[in-house]
Amino acid sequence: MPRPNKLILVAGTGTEVGKTWVAAGLATALQRRGLRVAARKPAQSFAPGDGPTDAEVLSAATGEDPGTICPRHRWYEVAMAPPMAADALGRPRIKIAELAAEVDFPDRVDVGLVETAGGVRSPLAHDGDTVDLVAYLKPDAVILVADAGLGTINAVLLSFAALAPAPVHVILNRFRPGDSLHVANRQWLSQRFGLDVTVDVDSLAERTLPLG
Repeated sequence: MPRPNKLILVAGTGTEVGKTWVAAGLATALQRRGLRVAARKPAQSFAPGDGPTDAEVLSAATGEDPGTICPRHRWYEVAMAPPMAADALGRPRIKIAELAAEVDFPDRVDVGLVETAGGVRSPLAHDGDTVDLVAYLKPDAVILVADAGLGTINAVLLSFAALAPAPVHVILNRFRPGDSLHVANRQWLSQRFGLDVTVDVDSLAERTLPLG
């Protein structure tokens, strides 16, 4: 299958940290720079009626059909991790190799974005998680989305270690420059631990531009 010029996986330190918002914002920012961007969501679970699904949000950013972004048989209508949702719905077991094989892109895509579900160690399949998906897809970069507030240093460091040796860019979502805790968290992660940390999508886009 065609591989984008640059393949980026968007992961998170947990659920509700803003992975989809960051992925959609990054797609928009890269497209403003003249790049052809496609997004994929290997599996999504959701509570019906709670607003647009992740695939629908990504669809609004890239112009692709939601069923192309996430295959319809990978839509699980229960707000649990995908394999748990599949069990609850009586659907077939999910294999991580199958999810990886279903991540495909059309020709001539500059940047392919793959957004995962939950945290780095949250189950994506009955036999794997985001770390296992990274091993299959071998992305050029991983974006780790984290909340900017209390507890983020621990969450980022644990997730970063699990993703190694993949190159990781950290974005602190919902960062407020006037919040002393947010500022201190950013400084500790970047200055004390040497991580690549940004706090806005435009800066993230510059970090992830394809070479050449």
